[in-house]
Amino acid sequence: MRRLTVLIADDHPIVREGILSLLRDQNLDVVGTVGDGAALLESAQRLKPDLIVTDISMPGMSGLDALTRLRAQNLPSKIILLTMHADPELATRAVKAGASGFVLKEGAAEELITAIDQVMRGRLYLTAAVTRQVLERMAAPVDRAEPQLTPRQLDVLRLILLGQRTKEIAASLELSPRTVETHKYQMMDVLGVRSTAELVRYALERNLIEH
Repeated sequence: MRRLTVLIADDHPIVREGILSLLRDQNLDVVGTVGDGAALLESAQRLKPDLIVTDISMPGMSGLDALTRLRAQNLPSKIILLTMHADPELATRAVKAGASGFVLKEGAAEELITAIDQVMRGRLYLTAAVTRQVLERMAAPVDRAEPQLTPRQLDVLRLILLGQRTKEIAASLELSPRTVETHKYQMMDVLGVRSTAELVRYALERNLIEH
């Protein structure tokens, strides 16, 4: 039977090696290890692993931002997020963005193995410290108020509406192209749209940018 393929993402080499050793002991096929969100995106698209185990806090692009972009690209990999923080709001955002698991780094190694088993069976796995609060948030009535964008996101959106491309926006706002892309994908996540065209249409229909 084909072994489960796994991609590991964490900006700390010692943590990566620890997870690698743990998963290899479970007879899982680790096809790659990376140290930042941009490398995670490239490797995930190229390797198409069955499972991605990624830290949330990484330089350049967080694991959560990478998750949002991978889901927008319809990558079928299951994704488990690792974090130092038992933050129910963060866990809820992760689940809504398409994560299959949310595990604390401080937990026992056995918990990650349990999470992998549950996730690959098609179930959602949440560490016990956040389970109740996440379920309460998911069950709460949806707030129909207009989603709020940050001032910097609005700056980027305004230039998108003017037809500028990523490099032009980056030059105008003195940002890196990667940061501009991150702002764009965060806006798409907040507004619930899946493409730049949908983002533009949403902004114009709701007059998000004052002229």
